[in-house]
Amino acid sequence: MARTRFDHWPCSVARAVDLLGDAWMVLILRDAFYGVRRFEDFQSNLGIGRNVLTQRLSSLVEAGMLQRVPYQDRPVRHEYRLTDKGRGLFDIVLALVRYGDDWLAPDGPPVVLRDRETGARVDPIVVDRHTGQPIDPRAITVEPGPGFPEEHLARAKADGRFA
Repeated sequence: MARTRFDHWPCSVARAVDLLGDAWMVLILRDAFYGVRRFEDFQSNLGIGRNVLTQRLSSLVEAGMLQRVPYQDRPVRHEYRLTDKGRGLFDIVLALVRYGDDWLAPDGPPVVLRDRETGARVDPIVVDRHTGQPIDPRAITVEPGPGFPEEHLARAKADGRFA
């Protein structure tokens, strides 16, 4: 069964979800953020089939989120390193960590994040880039931006997406 594509939708959330594809993609990225680089380590940590891991890693490389870098010549072996585009997803992974810790971990967080320099515990939240204040979804409004297609504006307003 073919997967529904969202890469052409006038919505940044839909496009990002389309890029991420499925849960394996997010879990592979999570492990990459935690320092995993080699195929065997991803497979061992995730318990994922080789064929599925090969396909997901190829998709992440093709999308520009990971790059394959040789670490051995004979035989040639590669590791997977995050690119700037891949590191740009760190906020999403942190938001998922926070949500999981707050709502899905009754015995406490399975992983604790610490600042590498100070050793202080890191407790991620989403903040406004301009004010540094936490964002409350009840305190924001949504309006069409410069990338919203004009031909969809009337319908979006009619169905209540925009005031």
